[in-house]
Amino acid sequence: MKYLKNEEEAKDAVQQVFEKAIVELGKYKVDYFKSWIYMVAKNHCLMKLRDKGKLPAELKESHLSTPAEETNQPERLKKEELIDELAKALPQLNTEQRICIEQFYLQKKSYIEITETTGYSLMQVKSYIQNGKRNLKLILLNKQVNER
Repeated sequence: MKYLKNEEEAKDAVQQVFEKAIVELGKYKVDYFKSWIYMVAKNHCLMKLRDKGKLPAELKESHLSTPAEETNQPERLKKEELIDELAKALPQLNTEQRICIEQFYLQKKSYIEITETTGYSLMQVKSYIQNGKRNLKLILLNKQVNER
């Protein structure tokens, strides 16, 4: 309910998450089931919202533009430049970080889906994404400093 805001959709999601858990649980060494199932449920809901184009407010603010921003031409150009800079910085990451960042943000795959396609553990995927984001930020900051 926290993510989907619709009782029927939430019930369907619970059913789908537990079906997925039954299939996926044997593939992983899960030490903390409660944390693992929560993460699977959260990722499932976020993927449903992404597919529908309805992201939670916390994601909308940081990842999508608002109508006011869309009409602001200089702001839009600045965002386009930042996207270009990110595209140039992405190949500078190590292979594992680049693969995980691309799959999570560009292909919109969940952590579990990334573990399945890459063979990395869940903790590795989370680490590669977190470190990749940090390294992208450092690459962009260094570029800004060098341009001054």
